[in-house]
Amino acid sequence: MSGISLRPGKSWPLGAHYDGQGVNFAVFSAHAQSMTLCLFDKTGKLETGQLALHRSEGDVWHGYLPGAGPGLIYGLRAHGPWQPGQGLRFNPAKLLLDPYARDIVGEFVWDSSHFDGASTPAQEADPQDNARIALKARVCAPLSRQDSGPALSIPLAQTVLYECHVKGFSQRNPAVPAALRGSFAGLAHPASIAHLQSLGVTAVSLLPVHYRISEERLVKLGLSNYWGYNTLGFFCVDPRLASGAEGLTPLEEFRAMVRALHEAGIEVILDVVYNHSAESDAHGPSLSFRGLDNLSYYWVEDHDPADYKNFSGCGNSLNMRHPRVLQMIMDSLRYWASELRVDGFRFDLASALGRNDHGFSAHNAFFTAVAQDPVLSRVKLIAEPWDIGLGGYQLSGFPRGWLEWNDQFRDTLRRYWVQAAAAPEAPASISRGELAMRLCGSSDLYQAQRRRPHSSVNYVCAHDGFNLLDLVSYSYRHNLANGENNLDGHHHEHNFNAGEEGPSARPEVQQLRQRLQRALLASTLLAQGTPMLLAGDELGHSQGGNNNPYCQDNTTTWLDWQGQDSDLLRFTQTVLGIRRELRPFADHWYHGVADANGLADLAWYRADGHPMEFGDWQDIHDRCLACQIGQAGGTTSPLMLLLNAGAQSQDFALPAGDWAGVLDSASLHGHSNWSGSSQATCQVLAHSLVLLKRVR
Repeated sequence: MSGISLRPGKSWPLGAHYDGQGVNFAVFSAHAQSMTLCLFDKTGKLETGQLALHRSEGDVWHGYLPGAGPGLIYGLRAHGPWQPGQGLRFNPAKLLLDPYARDIVGEFVWDSSHFDGASTPAQEADPQDNARIALKARVCAPLSRQDSGPALSIPLAQTVLYECHVKGFSQRNPAVPAALRGSFAGLAHPASIAHLQSLGVTAVSLLPVHYRISEERLVKLGLSNYWGYNTLGFFCVDPRLASGAEGLTPLEEFRAMVRALHEAGIEVILDVVYNHSAESDAHGPSLSFRGLDNLSYYWVEDHDPADYKNFSGCGNSLNMRHPRVLQMIMDSLRYWASELRVDGFRFDLASALGRNDHGFSAHNAFFTAVAQDPVLSRVKLIAEPWDIGLGGYQLSGFPRGWLEWNDQFRDTLRRYWVQAAAAPEAPASISRGELAMRLCGSSDLYQAQRRRPHSSVNYVCAHDGFNLLDLVSYSYRHNLANGENNLDGHHHEHNFNAGEEGPSARPEVQQLRQRLQRALLASTLLAQGTPMLLAGDELGHSQGGNNNPYCQDNTTTWLDWQGQDSDLLRFTQTVLGIRRELRPFADHWYHGVADANGLADLAWYRADGHPMEFGDWQDIHDRCLACQIGQAGGTTSPLMLLLNAGAQSQDFALPAGDWAGVLDSASLHGHSNWSGSSQATCQVLAHSLVLLKRVR
């Protein structure tokens, strides 16, 4: 490469972009004194040249390389002060990954040469050159706009989320060809899509698909960061999730998956991790952001710039206050939404994205930028509404238009059904008033904020914690395989303690577990709000009691299709079919107001048919509750929802009219043939619910 120099390029767009004649490179660094573009051969091992980038007034280093094109492999070296105590960690011996890389070359191997030296007592820069083994970027050809098809824009009132891991979903499915299992192509296979359509879910919410690395500790234990919450490349799909079938690149296979799901009427929502990066704490490796501009990319401690604020619990926090870091996140989101056609995002530890110098604010720069963006303001936006920092719990604190994972729904439903079954003689741990709030969109959280009921993402199980079968089968977590002495994961999850754990329980205990699974599924999927189903819960998949299997890339987390509970699957299909047809609760707030015929839009009753009064709501000994829905979302006929978390059957007195059973969660498949005339009573078995429809 001798004699070749970069021409001044453009400072926008950031990253490497081919224009048909050459490649423009642009990377941000405010504190670097110079920046070098390093070129490599096709193997990515041999460095063939170093070219100096030019600096713009906006602190963007840029250059244009005529004649270069897609396939070119490159990295960066940043030159500047080595002052770790001041937050400046420039070490040109470390080859750095372009933050905007759309294709990442190499397989990351932990090695001492990746560390810049700031963790040594003398604070001297480490002289080892890591270029041969460092991850590098590869220039990509421009994408054609039509490959992923148009976004679907399914109304929120009709949305049903299905949270799943790309690999874990199809890895053990015999109906998917072996070469495609565990990949984007496996999720796009007709057998996978047929299952999703038979359920009636409208969106898959995929655990992270961005390029990630596994923590050094896990690798030493022979484990990996299976879930993927350790992102290094925010513009790059993880190639480990691609099959390589038909010669497609990982990006092409991802786009083909999105297109296939869209054609089937299913949206794609990505779990994204913009709260931290894979470079970990102050003792972590220097792979990209840290070496390019540590002070800008990371939120350092005011009193000690050598250390980081750690709202994520993963060692660092990306500095959302910096306009260039905010730009990177916005550019990343816009890339996935505009060019790859995904339909929305679930933001991991989203409270961290809303922090400024004074704490969390729903009006901070990130939320404002999203709200005014012509692309991102129209996709589905879902927050995990907490982080681990002070004041990080922000359920109902996000802007209007956002949805939020509602852990209060989760905990309330678990207490009502599961703890009641575990301790039938003890007073209930929640009131019926709290249960009613959660079933009705958590109106106490969202109505006063002028947000719609769909703002509440209702779930009982998610990837983080016990899955459904384990929730009712294990008293405590069983996480020894994670290598943390069973100290990781949630300590107490309101799970079932019947004195018998696992699959070898007595038949009557197993029958109770089945009853509880169906009651939890039914109440979650019928409640007002946006329901979310954890993949595998409809199949009766077990994780062996591991409630934090983030590092288990094995049969613990891969769905057991051959061992599926086919009856539970049919039950789930039944419930989702009822939700789709009747939508028991409309997507508006209820006020208990009667119509011209005297029928209230929503009314609550005791089992004896008397309207609930103030003292009844606080009664912790009665585990029964009835709800008459006068204005459902999908039918003009009134509905009755009868809930019995008690250990004995209960007769419910019904209002006037002829009623017919729609759902009985005590039934194996949920079907109900019950019918009753005016002033009849309906028996609801223990630990179950019934949905009735007035037929006249």
